[in-house]
Amino acid sequence: MLALTVSLRVRPGHRDQFVAAITKNAQASFTDEPGCRYFDVTVDTADDHHFLFYELYTDQAALDAHRAAPHFAEWRKAAERHVVPGSQKNTITELLLHHV
Repeated sequence: MLALTVSLRVRPGHRDQFVAAITKNAQASFTDEPGCRYFDVTVDTADDHHFLFYELYTDQAALDAHRAAPHFAEWRKAAERHVVPGSQKNTITELLLHHV
């Protein structure tokens, strides 16, 4: 199982639009990608413009399918509008223990 963790900051005044875009992206990941096992989005309680989201995929092929999915291009356009440039940090890790 692979985990994709993304940390980013949303532009001031864009929080609600970002939440709508990431919700739409997560829903599409679950319906369009059989390898997507989990998608969670959190916001920092001390800074409501700092988001962290966490996705689980069965393997590298599933993660590649996520990036190639049609809805991902739509997500990238939304991210360009709502995310502070340079703030996004992506990390891919392998889960050794996992409980769902």
